[in-house]
Formats: sequence, C-alpha cells, structure tokens
Amino acid sequence: MSPALFLVLFLSLGQHGGRGATGCWTSCQRHVRDPALRAQVCKLCVTTGRADAWLLELGRLRPVPEVALRSALSDPDWRVRWAALRTQAKVRGFTETRVLADWVADAPAKEEVLACLTAARAAAEDGRSSAVFLKDAGSRGGAAAARVWARRDAIREALEVEVYDEERPPRGAALLHLATFLGQSPARAVLSAMAGRPESADEAPASALFSVAEKQGTSVGRMLVLEAKPADQSLINRLFAVYSRELETLQKGLSSVDATERRAAVVSLRHYGPLAQRELERALGDMEASVRRVAARGLAEAEGLSLSEAARRRVHAEGATPASRRTWLEVAATDKGCESFLLEVAGDARLPPDARGEAVARLSECDSLGRRRFQVLSPFLEDSQALVRAGAVRALALPRSPEGDVAVAAALGDSAPEVAIAALEVVAQQRQTGQAEAAVVLLGSKHAGVREAAARALEGLGRAQHVKPLAQTLQSDPDAAVRVAAARTLTALGGPFAASALSQALKDPDSHVQHVARQGLARLGFTP
Repeated sequence: MSPALFLVLFLSLGQHGGRGATGCWTSCQRHVRDPALRAQVCKLCVTTGRADAWLLELGRLRPVPEVALRSALSDPDWRVRWAALRTQAKVRGFTETRVLADWVADAPAKEEVLACLTAARAAAEDGRSSAVFLKDAGSRGGAAAARVWARRDAIREALEVEVYDEERPPRGAALLHLATFLGQSPARAVLSAMAGRPESADEAPASALFSVAEKQGTSVGRMLVLEAKPADQSLINRLFAVYSRELETLQKGLSSVDATERRAAVVSLRHYGPLAQRELERALGDMEASVRRVAARGLAEAEGLSLSEAARRRVHAEGATPASRRTWLEVAATDKGCESFLLEVAGDARLPPDARGEAVARLSECDSLGRRRFQVLSPFLEDSQALVRAGAVRALALPRSPEGDVAVAAALGDSAPEVAIAALEVVAQQRQTGQAEAAVVLLGSKHAGVREAAARALEGLGRAQHVKPLAQTLQSDPDAAVRVAAARTLTALGGPFAASALSQALKDPDSHVQHVARQGLARLGFTP
C-alpha cells in the first residue's frame, strides 16, 4: 500500500459507522486473496468507508467470486457477514431472509453461534425479533428462528462482550441489538450485563446506554427511572457515578461566554434527563433564547411530558416566579399547538395578570392563528386587567393589519400606563409615522414609563418639528431615564437645535444623561 493511500485510510477512520474505512480494508484484505481482485474492490473502502462496500461490489462481478463470499461468512464483524449473505441473495435471486435462514439451519456446530448471532443482529437492526424477522423466510424460517433462540445465552454473552468493547462506537449498537433480541428495554439489558462485572469497567455500559438514548431521542436518566426496581439500586448507583463525573465536565460549558458552547452543553445535558435537572433548571435562566428553549425541552423530556404539558405544570405551580412563568410561556410558544395552551393561560383568572398578559402576547407566535388573529385577540383588548390588554396590543405588532392599527391607536389613549407603553412600542416597531404627534402628547404623561417610551418611539417616528418638545423633555423631565431616552432620540434626529439641547445636557445632574449627551454630540460631529 502506498503511503498516500495509507494516509487517506486513516483520515477516513470512523467517518462511517463503527470502525470506518480501516475495518472495511481489513475485512477485504482478509477474504479477497486474488491480488488483482483486491486492487479492484478494496479501494472502495477509501471512498465509502462502509464495512460492506467491497462485498456489494463482488455481487456485481461475473463470475461471482464465491470463495471470497464464503470466507466473509466467518468475519468477526457481523455487518460483513450479513453483507455477504445479502450479496448471495441478490446473486441467487432469493430474499435476504431466506438465504439467512438457510445458513442458520444448515450451519455446522462450529459455525452455529456465528450464524445465529448474525441473524439476531440483522433482525435487531431492522427493529424486530429474530422470530418475526425470519417468519417470511420460507419453509426453513421457523427452524432457523428456533435454532437462534436455542443459542440465546451464547448470543447474549457475545453482545454483552461488545457492550464492553474497548472502542466506544460499537457499544451502543450492541446494546440496542441485545435489548431487541431479548425483548427488553435497553436499561434492563445494560443492568443485566453489569451484574457480575467489575465496577471499574462501568464506563463502557454507561456510554452504551447514553449512545442508545441519543439515538432514540430520550435520556439515560428517564430510561433508568422507568426500569428501576429496588434490587437494581446498587447497579443504578454505579451508572449514576459515571454520569455524575460527566455532568461535572458539562457544567463548565454552561458558564462559557460563547452562547454556542452553552447551547451545545445543554443539548448534551438533555440526554441525562432527570440526572441533569439542576443544570437544566439553571440553563432556563440563560440570556440566550435558544439555550432556554433547549433546556426547557430537556426538562419536559425528563418528565416524559410534551413541552406544553411541562409548561402547564410550571406556570400553574405554587410559588412559580414571574421570570419562570415568562420563560415557560416563551418556550411553549415555539411548540406545535401552542394556541390552545396559551389561550388557556390567558383566560385563567386564577393566574397573575402578568402571566396572562405574557400568554396573550405570545399568541402572535402561533402560526395556527392566521387570519383569525385579530378575532382571537379582540376579547383581551377589553380585559379588565391592564397587563392583559398590554399583551394583546403587543400581539398585534406583526403582521400589521388595518383593524390592528385602529386598536393600537385606541390603546395609546388607555389610562393604564402598561397599555400605553405597549402601544408606543408597537407603533415604533411598525414605523407608524402618523402616530408621531400622539407620541409627543404622551411626553407629558404623568407616568415616567410612558414618557420614556414616547421619547424612544420618536427616534423612529420623529421629524425636525419634534426636536423642540424633546429638547424640553431633556431639559426639564424629573426622571433621568426619560432624559436619557430624549437625548438618544435627539442624537438620532440630529440638527443644530438637537445639538444645542445636547450641549445644555452636559450640565445635567445625572452622570448617565451627561454621558449620553456627550456621545450624541460626538456622533453629530461636535466636540464637547
């Protein structure tokens, strides 16, 4: 083999399946004796990395290299043996299960376990028991299935040995095949495999179960909780010890400044389920929405609930904080069928107004509303609770509609500051320049929050004629946050009168106002 080919082989190691290109190359070299034939078929291992690539090619040759195919039936890799049988079936025009049944039924004693193990794994790979898999294998299917089951102890032992394989990739497949063959859950199969084996080797079965959890979209914690019996306690504790060490490593990822790394850590935590509840609860408070969503889904899966069901429990839980409720409502809005859940929360008078208002606001994210959006939201625009009305106004932001514009305009005159603030935010988001004068009027509101929202809204709605009222706000409003908003909007509008107002603000008693004014002057080209 040339050095270049050797390098390519190792670069492709592990890219496809369990042992990748090197396993394919080894099996091809072992069973194909003819040098010319080796050169022709073994090179496929480099380009595909599949363990059976060279066997599939043998089936296309004429005459078919029968010696190589028969030799492949003795390969230690079950995938090679199964590929050899599938190739034979294609050549002979038989079904794959018939060829398998014939081999199992006719295998001499020295090949019996190998043949039965191949049948068990091929069936499990297809998600079926060997009996069901061989049912349609012809007249010998029943006898073959009986022979496989008669050697179940040897098959179980062989698969358990692979669960403890030194290499990580084969373990998960072996465990899944073992569980399917025995008709057990993967958790029960792994606990049985651990019995009588040393604790020092527990990393192998722990990784095997984790691999199955990843493949099935569940968690090791959930699988063990569902299977646990009192007699299993010591074995489960051994697995928990392995997973606890892994969780300690993942905790570092939750503290990363990189949101991508934090999200990756939470994705991994999901597969630990109940074991990672503390870490997942912590991730619910992450500043990044995508991280919070993954954490919430992980907690729901850990409890065996849908996202909406988990959110319902958390929102109605006694002692739930406003922040917790907001997070669960935010996440539930991304779930299919979110409309019914959010409407349920929005209409529940037992819940605090802020939770109901958040639920109404999140209704805008449910695709199912469609053209019914305004019709669904209308009752909440008349609700007695201001926070619920504010949520309904926010839900009208996108997409914009004529009836929505009328409702938002009316909300600008609502006596409750929460509603007026929501309306100002919507008109700013929609760039409703026709509402600029209404925003100027609200600069005189008795509520500081409304005045601040009005000043912010004018950043996108305002024109040159609005500089004067903003300058007056910057000069005389008693609330520093309102003056800061006015200074920022004056910077956005620009012009000599805005610059003059910002210059005067350099003497403001609040240092933050001074700082924003100084920055504004610099952006407008003036040196403070």
